[in-house]
Amino acid sequence: MVSSLVILTVGGFFLVRQATAGIVEAKRTSAIAETTATINRIQGQLRDTDLRTASLYEQLNRLADDAAGQSGQYHVLIQGPVSGLISQGVSPDSVPAELTVKVGESNGMWTAPTMVHYTDHVRPDVPGIVVGSTLWAPGASQSIPVYFIFPQTQEVATVELLRRNVISVGALMALAIAMATYLATRHLSQPIRQASITASRLAGGALDERMTVRGTDDLATLARSMNDMAAQLDRRIGELERLSTLQQQFVSDVSHELRTPMTTMRMASDMIEANPDDPVQVRSVELMRAQMERFEILLADLLEISRFDAGAAQLAVEDCDIVELVRAEIVDVTPIAQRLAVPISLDAETSQTAEVDPRRISRIVRNLLSNAVEHAEGKTVEVTVVGNDCAVGVGVRDHGVGFEPWQADKVFGRFWRGDPSRVRTVGGSGLGLAISRQDADLHHGWLTAWGRPGQGAYFRLVIPRDAGGQIVESPLPAAPSDADPSDTQEET
Repeated sequence: MVSSLVILTVGGFFLVRQATAGIVEAKRTSAIAETTATINRIQGQLRDTDLRTASLYEQLNRLADDAAGQSGQYHVLIQGPVSGLISQGVSPDSVPAELTVKVGESNGMWTAPTMVHYTDHVRPDVPGIVVGSTLWAPGASQSIPVYFIFPQTQEVATVELLRRNVISVGALMALAIAMATYLATRHLSQPIRQASITASRLAGGALDERMTVRGTDDLATLARSMNDMAAQLDRRIGELERLSTLQQQFVSDVSHELRTPMTTMRMASDMIEANPDDPVQVRSVELMRAQMERFEILLADLLEISRFDAGAAQLAVEDCDIVELVRAEIVDVTPIAQRLAVPISLDAETSQTAEVDPRRISRIVRNLLSNAVEHAEGKTVEVTVVGNDCAVGVGVRDHGVGFEPWQADKVFGRFWRGDPSRVRTVGGSGLGLAISRQDADLHHGWLTAWGRPGQGAYFRLVIPRDAGGQIVESPLPAAPSDADPSDTQEET
C-alpha cells in the first residue's frame, strides 16, 4: 500500500510537471508566432508611411494598440525615446531587465518568463511570457524596442484543473488500491489466522479441531495438511494413552497379584522359624524374610508409581510441624546409621508448621536420609530445617561419594544408579527418589539435588506453608554452604 501511494504521488508529480512544461512551451511557441506576424505587419505599415519624428511613436502606439485590440491575447509595450516603456494597462515592471538589455544590444527576437503586473491594481498578477523585438521606421537611425506580453491566465487555469484532476484520480486510485489490498490481505490472512487458532487449540488438547477446506489453492493445501496432522496426532496420542493405560494396569495388577504369594511365603517362613531345629535352616529363613521385606517395599513403590502415572494421587492435607516429622524419621533411620557408623545431626528451630500430607513428607525425608546414610561412608549426615514467610525447607547433606553435576537430575529417575557396581547396604527399590520428586511436585514444592565427586551430595526439599501456595523465595540455597563458590550449580 505504501509503495503504491509513493508511485502514485511520484507519477502524479511528474505528470503535472510534464503537462505544465508542455503547456508553457506551447504558449511560448504560439507567442513567438503571434509576435512574428504582428511585427511583420506593423513593420510593413511603417515602411509605406512617410513619418515625421515627432509623430512616429504616436503612430507606433496606434498600430500596436490596434494589433493588441484585435487579438486580445497580449499587451504591447514600446520603448520611447524619453519616457521609457509606453503601454496602457500593463506596468513596465512586467518586462524583465535582462530582456531589455538583450533587445537593446542586438537585433532579433527574445523571450522570457515574467509576472504580468496590471496598472489598475485590481486585477491580480498572473504569470506570462514576454517576447521582445525591434522595429525600424523610415528615416530613423535607431531601432525601436517593442515588447509583447502574453498573460497565461488560461494556461494557469488549465494546469490548476489538471492538478485537481490528478489529485482526485490519485485519491480514488489510492482508495481502490486500499480496498483491493484489504480484501486480498483478508483473503490470505484469514485462513492463516484460522490455522494459527486451530494449531493453538490442538496444542491445548482439542485434538478433534479441524480447519475448513475451501478451493484448491495453496491455502486449501495448508488446511488439508493441518487436518491430516491433527488426525495423525489424535491417532498417535490415542495409541499412547491406551499403551500407558495398559502399562499402568499391568503394573497395578502385577503388584496386587504378587501380594498373595508373598503372604503365603511369609506364613511359611514364620512356621519354619517357629521350629528352630536346624541353624542353617534358621539362617536361610532370615535371609528369605529380609528379601521378602525388600520385595514388599518394591511392590508398595510400584503401586505408588502407578497411582502417579494414572493421576490418581491425592493429598491428605493437615497442619503439621515439619521439624517433628524430620525428628521422627531420624529416629527410625538411626539403627541403620549406627550399624554403618554414620552420625546424624539436626539443625532446626523450635517449630516450622505447614499444611502438608504428613505421610508423603515423611516418605520424602525417609528416602533422603536413607540415601545419605548409605552413601556417607562413615561421615556425618547434616539435616537442616528452616523456614520463611512462604515456605519451609529441609536440607540433607552428606560428605560421601557424591556424583557428577550432570547427574543431578538423573538421580530422580526410576531405578537409576550412579555407580552400577556399588552394592546397596540399606536396600530399597530404586524408586525412592522418583516417588519423592512426585510427592514434592504434588505439594507444589521443589526437590533439588547438588553433588560433586568426593565432596558428597546435598538434597533440598522446599514446600509452601499453605496448601497450593506459591514459593516466592526459598529459605535454603540450592548448594550447600561449604561448597566451592567458584564451582556452583544451577537448581535442578
